[in-house]
Amino acid sequence: MSDELNSTAEEAAQRQVRVQLTSKQEDVALPENTGPILVPTGLRRYALSTLVNNLLGSEKPVPFEFLINGTFLRTSIDEYLTANGISAETTLEIEYVRALIPPLHIASFEHDDWVSATDVLSEASPAASWASGAKFSKGQERILSGSYDGLLRIWNMSSEIIATSPGPSEGGHTASIKAAKFVSPNQIATAGLDRTVRLWKYTEDESDFSGKVTPQLELYGHKSGVDSLAVHAPSNRLLTGSSDHTVGFWSTKKADAPAAPENLLSSGHGRNSKRRKMNTSVSTAQRGPLALMSGHTGPVSAAIFDAKDSTVGYSASWDHSLRTWDLVTGSLVDTRTTSHSLLSLEHLPEHNLLAAGTSARHITLIDPRASATTVAAMTLRGHTNAVVSLARDPHSAYGLISGSHDGTCRIWDIRSTKTDKDGVVGESVYSIARKSIEEEGKADSKRVGGEGVKVFSVCWDPAIGIVSAGEDKRIQINRGEGVLSSTKQ
Repeated sequence: MSDELNSTAEEAAQRQVRVQLTSKQEDVALPENTGPILVPTGLRRYALSTLVNNLLGSEKPVPFEFLINGTFLRTSIDEYLTANGISAETTLEIEYVRALIPPLHIASFEHDDWVSATDVLSEASPAASWASGAKFSKGQERILSGSYDGLLRIWNMSSEIIATSPGPSEGGHTASIKAAKFVSPNQIATAGLDRTVRLWKYTEDESDFSGKVTPQLELYGHKSGVDSLAVHAPSNRLLTGSSDHTVGFWSTKKADAPAAPENLLSSGHGRNSKRRKMNTSVSTAQRGPLALMSGHTGPVSAAIFDAKDSTVGYSASWDHSLRTWDLVTGSLVDTRTTSHSLLSLEHLPEHNLLAAGTSARHITLIDPRASATTVAAMTLRGHTNAVVSLARDPHSAYGLISGSHDGTCRIWDIRSTKTDKDGVVGESVYSIARKSIEEEGKADSKRVGGEGVKVFSVCWDPAIGIVSAGEDKRIQINRGEGVLSSTKQ
């Protein structure tokens, strides 16, 4: 029996197949006239990587990954041919891309309380790129954090706090902040458990490198805590998701927004009215929503704009559903029902997919188009607790990062897949642990479900890198050059 196995392995090693090697990354692409070459079918990724480096004449070897028909090669070529019923007589087209570079820990910013939200302002971030006249130079990057203590903080990259938002008595949030985003270099939007959405003016004094966060607008409409906030700055619009089962649609401009609902400002609105009296020394304009969209039967955990069409919104809920909204009319367009509570949402527009983080520890990729025949196009597995935050890779159409209550962030490439009993399953290509555990000397200890280190928020900025925040009262920054080797299609 062993002789038979040995002879089969030898045959595989001796068999050859023609491969056409190509790359969309111009700096590592082979000359266009490079024709198909014969290689042993027994080759795997490492040997193919060595081959490409030899063909390129690389002084310093570059690690590569290889794609056949849009999926990473995770076996030998021979095993791939057999599994897919492909003859060794064909010419196999193989695309190569730079392999993953693990994102290194750059810094951690310590807070007094849990950190629920984070965002970045850099020369490459959306809040800066659309704003006219926004000019950034290295060293001017800012990190925004929202905390359970109800305060906003603006940080520089030297881990210094440049500005802190006012407290409740000065027009600030009266409960924990759950979401915070830069709208522009001088405007910030937040949402919290005090049921409000707030807009702030942000200014910096160049002479002493300090900043000031000033209350600008209070938006009332939700009847319960607001957990999610999305910004579309060019149209001055916000989307929110609330525990009151509704999706809020708002204007960031005072003049465009309707009056605030009287019942939410009146004495009948118990908790808020008491706190409002405390705030009488601060007169901040109050406005209401453009629309409050109903349809969900459970708390709305996430609401986002379509990445290519700001008149379309998507929401995810504990009621297991993903819903599509026409924001012009405020009407429900489509409902997709899944098997689990949905806790986070991100759009992968190039693939017409929405990624939804679930309470069941995985991420479901959903095609929201009416023509889609199945709810789940793919499942991404690897987390060991709820997936509560998602962000796109700014460098790759295929990349995604997730933050989980298991205390880790995971990087995904939707081309890194395998097929099992559940269908097509994606595997994470890198896991980022909380640095705070290592510093406590517990790097080897397994905390149950990420206890004490839950990740609450993650964002991925082209310039700064991966910024995550959590229960360890820290913002953590990790960076790797071109983490997923790909360009946007």
